[in-house]
Amino acid sequence: MINEPFDRPSLTIGPDEWAMQVIFKGLPELLPRVAMEDRTVIITSVNEAWAQPGSLLDLYLDSFRNGVDIAHLLNHLLVVALDARGFERCKAVHPHCYFLNATSVDMSSAKPFMSPDYLELVWTKLTFQQRVLELGYNFLFTNNRWSMDQDCDMVWFRNPFRHFPVYADMSCSSDDFKPSRAPLDNPLNTGLYYMKSTNRTIQMMRYWRAARERFPGQHDQAVFVNIRHELVSKLQVKIEPLETVYFGGFCEYHDDPEKVCTIHACCCIGLDTKVHDLKDVAADWKNYTSLTPEQRQKGGFKWSYPTRCRNSIGWRRP
Repeated sequence: MINEPFDRPSLTIGPDEWAMQVIFKGLPELLPRVAMEDRTVIITSVNEAWAQPGSLLDLYLDSFRNGVDIAHLLNHLLVVALDARGFERCKAVHPHCYFLNATSVDMSSAKPFMSPDYLELVWTKLTFQQRVLELGYNFLFTNNRWSMDQDCDMVWFRNPFRHFPVYADMSCSSDDFKPSRAPLDNPLNTGLYYMKSTNRTIQMMRYWRAARERFPGQHDQAVFVNIRHELVSKLQVKIEPLETVYFGGFCEYHDDPEKVCTIHACCCIGLDTKVHDLKDVAADWKNYTSLTPEQRQKGGFKWSYPTRCRNSIGWRRP
């Protein structure tokens, strides 16, 4: 839970590797305690505001407990805290917390979307993910892009891992999925993605981070979308979009509670806005799961419309 003391490694380690270990000290000792048998960890992040009682972190953790046989996955969830108070709150409610003390930015409050502070954090988190892969761990990362007041902005209902293609190096959520499209033609959203630890994915992360210089002032998702074809053609990375019937979001979701695994508060700006609409979704799920099998078979289920979130960005169907 608390980052462990760090001893300098052998001098045979190169400068880049040494820098990584200094930045993310304690991570090699923490990951084995969190990982599943196949060396997979679930990762999300919080700051003080998101970790407050009744805010996004509580909604996120409660959804595991109220989902279908997924409470055990909390044992494999690593919550990355972006500030000291978020770290303290995390430790009060969850056993596996890591303080990402790797930037000079004060992350205790929201940062405007695309501000310099926002960009520093999202690229630092990508470096963190690279380190997880280099240590030999697969990860499922949940995150968002619309502004810096959002990260663990998701609720879980079922085990998502059975829906990740076994042949893919990276499985990535989509804002508007159509199976008739070529995989990379679906609008990819790095709000949720699963990556295996392979030589290809480690090289992919390095390539992705290096591409930042070619697209100055852009966040990681925008750069990823711009280079996705290069990742496939140059590195032979296999990238697959995820169907929104299983991995929905406020950009696109389906009223099918028998299939849904997660719903993400994307297409949304504002902490209070996200909390409000995600609470509605969580209440819908509790109402549905309290029904008898006969009542469920009657159909007619609909999620509460995410009015506040969609209004926050002037959402219109693509």
